[in-house]
Amino acid sequence: MAAQLREDPARLVCWFTRGTTATIELPEQENPQLVRDMATGLIGLIHPHGRVDAETTVKEFVRAIRLFSTAMAERGHLGGAAELTRPALVEQLWATGHSHESMIRRMLAVFDQDTHALRPEVRELVGGRAYNPRRRRDSKPLLPYDERVWSRLQQVCRAEIQEAWAQFRQARAAAEQGGDPYQHGWSYENLCWWMLRHGPENAVSLGQRAGWTPTMAYYRMGRGGEIQRACTALFPSASVVIAYQLLFGAYTGIVPDGIADLGVEDLEWAGDAAMLVNYLKGRTAEESVTLSPRAVRLVERWLEHSSVSRRFADLTEAAELWLRHDYTHVGVWRTGPSVHDSIQRWVIRTGLQDTDGKPLRMHRHRIRTSFESHRDRKSWFGSARGRIDPNHSPRVEGDHYLTAATPAQKDALETIVEEAQGDLLRKALPPTLLSDDDLAQLADNLPGLVSRLGLDAAAIAELVGGQRDVFVAACADPLAGLHGPKGKPCPARPWVCLLCPLALFAPRHAANLLRMKAFFARQWQQMPAAQFMAVFGPYAHRIEQILTSYDPAELARLATVITDTDDEIPLHPEERTA
Repeated sequence: MAAQLREDPARLVCWFTRGTTATIELPEQENPQLVRDMATGLIGLIHPHGRVDAETTVKEFVRAIRLFSTAMAERGHLGGAAELTRPALVEQLWATGHSHESMIRRMLAVFDQDTHALRPEVRELVGGRAYNPRRRRDSKPLLPYDERVWSRLQQVCRAEIQEAWAQFRQARAAAEQGGDPYQHGWSYENLCWWMLRHGPENAVSLGQRAGWTPTMAYYRMGRGGEIQRACTALFPSASVVIAYQLLFGAYTGIVPDGIADLGVEDLEWAGDAAMLVNYLKGRTAEESVTLSPRAVRLVERWLEHSSVSRRFADLTEAAELWLRHDYTHVGVWRTGPSVHDSIQRWVIRTGLQDTDGKPLRMHRHRIRTSFESHRDRKSWFGSARGRIDPNHSPRVEGDHYLTAATPAQKDALETIVEEAQGDLLRKALPPTLLSDDDLAQLADNLPGLVSRLGLDAAAIAELVGGQRDVFVAACADPLAGLHGPKGKPCPARPWVCLLCPLALFAPRHAANLLRMKAFFARQWQQMPAAQFMAVFGPYAHRIEQILTSYDPAELARLATVITDTDDEIPLHPEERTA
């Protein structure tokens, strides 16, 4: 059995598949029998009987039990689930939100399966349709954060982490110079020395050791300023943990519940610099991800930052990754997820603002969406990976990630589409092949070409004289910026000119065209066919089209002087075939 109901006090003891346990007290002040009946149903929902397999989920079910039992007591119902009436249950379910209504129905249904205690009309109601369905049809996917907001969020997290880390190192260095504060005074160094050996303290706990009242301790120790400073420096608080968690989510894209439930044992080293993280996603089984180098460095920093805290927490709490301490509750360690209110207080304190100038509404699922929107996808080309998350359907993938873009990203995508469409139109144009007579009378005989290329008298003279020659053609405008920054010399490789609309092919280029054709033949022999067609296929097809317009006898003569080596072509070292 993965969960047991125990008495004195009433509580649930749960064992989860990840190897952790949890003891959760049950609220039984007003409706003890109803609470026990619903807790019995909850046990039937916990793994292996059901899909509930996380402490946070069980706590949310217990919260639903507390709210439901309290509300039913206010309506006059003080018995167990067997005494529930349909009118009272209908009235309460109408006033309950979707999430808790679903939990209440599920717990009552499982309880009835084992006991058959519910009245027939109540059993029919519990198994019927929910009064507060989740309306996914009208819901809108979370949009990623704006680039400026996304960058600012990470910057604020890094700044808080760096500041807390610097204070931690200073506190440990101060402890090496300190001594027993009860003998040498309440200096910062002595307080760090004491807490490094005895755990977190405040003025009240230190005063109790000396037999002082809280008021006496408060004034004798300098009103507790140095004590709080030493404690928060050595034992990271919730604010510091929030910064670590948000930055970890921004670096990895792991779902929020997966981040909140991470344990130290979920981190696996794969070599000296690679780390694998295993985490649970709420609606699927266990998943894993290999961390990027900066995420690995962040985890290493946190493990060292929290190393002193783990010495004084018990084994169960020390096994959780995000261990934190609250100075106002000395010796109380917290490991669960940070509640929404505390995150929003952190946002207000750090001054994070949205694009409208208002405090940023922090949504941790939106961090995952922003991560997917801003991530580098160059490594996906040629990969068998089909989607961002294999648990998503193509529709969910498209609605929530691929179409979720900031205005700047949309503008960039539209620009890319427009440029790609323009490239297709330009490539569809036939190559411009000119004879010697055409070159000599270019302005008179080819007015359409002159107009399309924007040639003036000086440009025509340079084309005729060969001053604008590249390797396989003459370029109408080397500074046009079709393949690089506008106004700068074109950086395209020699074969790219074969498909460029600015290229003009004259008889004097025949030899180099043959050299380029021989280069393609050498590449064909050493490259897989699919790779060759992807890289050189369009250019190899165009060069055949161009060479058919040249005199076969002249081509045959030139072929005898072609050496068929890479030395004849301007290539980078990595482009050579031998």
